[in-house]
Amino acid sequence: MPHDQTVWRCAVPTPLRRLFDYLPPEGWSGDIEPGSRVRVPFGHRTLVAIVVSLAKTSDLPSIRLRQCAAVLDIKPLYSSSLKQLVQWAAEYYQHPVGEVWPLALSPGERRGHSERPLGSPGIKLTLRGSGLAPNTPHGAPKQAGLINLLRTDPLKLDKARALGFQRSVINALIEKDLIETCEIRRPEPWQTKTAPLVANPEQQTVIDSVRSSLHHFQVHLLYGVTGSGKTEVYLQTIATCLNQGRQALVLLPEIALTPQTLARFEARFEAPVFALHSGIGDAARDRAWAAARHGHAAIILGTRSTVFVPIHRLGLIVVDEEHDAAFIQQDGLRYSARDVAIKRAQLEGCSVLLGSATPSLESWHNAEKQRYQYHVLSQRAGDSQLPEQRLIDISGLELSAGLSAELISHIEQTLNNGEQVLVFLNRRGFANALLCHDCGWSSDCPDCDARMTLHKTPPALHCHHCDRRNPLPSHCPACGSRRLVGTGIGTQQTEAFLAGRFAAYPVVRVDSDTVSSKAAIPELIDQLANADPILMVGTQMLSKGHHFPHVTLVAVVDADALLFSPDFRGEERLLQLLTQVAGRSGRDRKPGQVIIQTRHPEHPLIRGLDAPYHSLLPDLLRQRAQAHLPPYGALAVLRCDSHSKQEGLDFLRGLKDGTPPIEAHYIGPLPAAMARRKNRYRSQLIITAKTRPALAHTVAALVSQAELGARSRQLSWSVDIDPYETL
Repeated sequence: MPHDQTVWRCAVPTPLRRLFDYLPPEGWSGDIEPGSRVRVPFGHRTLVAIVVSLAKTSDLPSIRLRQCAAVLDIKPLYSSSLKQLVQWAAEYYQHPVGEVWPLALSPGERRGHSERPLGSPGIKLTLRGSGLAPNTPHGAPKQAGLINLLRTDPLKLDKARALGFQRSVINALIEKDLIETCEIRRPEPWQTKTAPLVANPEQQTVIDSVRSSLHHFQVHLLYGVTGSGKTEVYLQTIATCLNQGRQALVLLPEIALTPQTLARFEARFEAPVFALHSGIGDAARDRAWAAARHGHAAIILGTRSTVFVPIHRLGLIVVDEEHDAAFIQQDGLRYSARDVAIKRAQLEGCSVLLGSATPSLESWHNAEKQRYQYHVLSQRAGDSQLPEQRLIDISGLELSAGLSAELISHIEQTLNNGEQVLVFLNRRGFANALLCHDCGWSSDCPDCDARMTLHKTPPALHCHHCDRRNPLPSHCPACGSRRLVGTGIGTQQTEAFLAGRFAAYPVVRVDSDTVSSKAAIPELIDQLANADPILMVGTQMLSKGHHFPHVTLVAVVDADALLFSPDFRGEERLLQLLTQVAGRSGRDRKPGQVIIQTRHPEHPLIRGLDAPYHSLLPDLLRQRAQAHLPPYGALAVLRCDSHSKQEGLDFLRGLKDGTPPIEAHYIGPLPAAMARRKNRYRSQLIITAKTRPALAHTVAALVSQAELGARSRQLSWSVDIDPYETL
């Protein structure tokens, strides 16, 4: 129906997959551009929304159209390319657009606050003031003096006061509309602070190739063995980007890597480097956001959500450890930061550099198909060599806290040599569960289909899935027996054993129980960087690209944990994890060693661990091709959480029956591998297709049905496109 006023079509942060029509605020006569923020009434709430487009008509009758409550921006906070990226993400990942737009806003901007100022408060002449004759206004020498001073440049407020211009003088000129307040920023030119290292021939080839493509879209895959100098390649290509007056975005998989990387970048560049991750406060995030948007930030470092930060002159995106699962967002908009980074580079017309010692099968396949430019660093940088690997078959052996006598002997020898040891066990806690020796009771979580893990420090039963914590019982809740025993091995148990066995040496445990704050991370890294002998016991946190130059022995306690995973990525993840952990050994001049304990030494994947990573990929790709799984097919999962098991399965079955697949195939619906979590029942419907368009068409039809069918039910559902796992 036509209206006299322009209709503003707004993205409102709600789970509804559509735009909402509003009229301008009462008395509004100005213009507004798409990408600007407004406050809108929504039900009984007032929300910050984004004007996506302007229209002359609305499908709603005039009487139902509500007015915006306020206009927060006249000019958009989004660049044209960022607007396209947000729209693409909403469409590709089949997510409500109103929940995607806020990802490109700072925390303060999402709440409706103005952009945080970057520079210092200052004053400048207004148009009227600049037209005054010299030495005016007459009879007010201080005011005339300040006017004369401002004819050249704006002036910082503190500088004006230091020159003797009091607040009363400044206020008088503001009241006369001769001067106005402003923000003053005078960024220094970006420079390299320290000389780059001399690149070896392989590094130089990569650097030259990336440099030559900075002004057009190109995906580079850098496959470099652990310790091969990938970071130096990043630094030298970023230096070229900065010399061209353009900014660089560097994505890291973990907060724990940020301090180490930030220190290295700040040591190399005389330029503003900003770090963004969930461990910093909103005020710091707001400042970094504004600095990136206005071109003041030369380099922006951050975890996955940083891929949506507005950047004024983006010249290069680096995705370090591109294979890492931490780049996958598991709730809300379920996206891959790596894939979004590639799309953003395409829209910005710049290059993206994906780096990893263990590239994902998808990236490797794209390089094989020449969609990505492939580079390799086959040797470690400097004088270090790749570590020697050996297997210990622990079948039938007596173990102490999961460690064989042979492994304990190697640990002792390494410590006696004055070197450091890293013991890897990817299970937190003291034991997997608590059992009753008499009646068989086990510490099952009352809210999940999982056992609660036994922790000794502090003593508790802890569910790692729902975070429930129960006191440690002194006797069996079922039969009263006091013969309670822990089953399985966790990092706390291994730490306790090693601390007793090697009392002369410090033992440090590194897992999410000990590293719970951003402040603990750099302190821990500093401690481990010391050359004194030390024992480290940790989970996969230790595999995330950290540089421990004095570690010469890496011990893998249990290599079999992921060997028989039902998930289609299980073997790929195991290979990546063990390769990354092994890569922490021998990174300096001393030779390194990796010892892997297994009960399946003849398994092809275990047997091949001493071969180069890439030599094992053809077999994994062949298996994927035979099953038509990514990268040889497209995959999505429609997940449902409900109060009862049957309700979720019935809901998904109704969607499946009401949406015949077009060039796609359904698997399920079926319960998730952990059917109950946080007292909610989890079901899923898997959708496969040979092509992405076919998958998108079928998923879109399912989503339309789901939106209608879920409204009258007490359940929640979500879509996962390109899922990292299907369990």
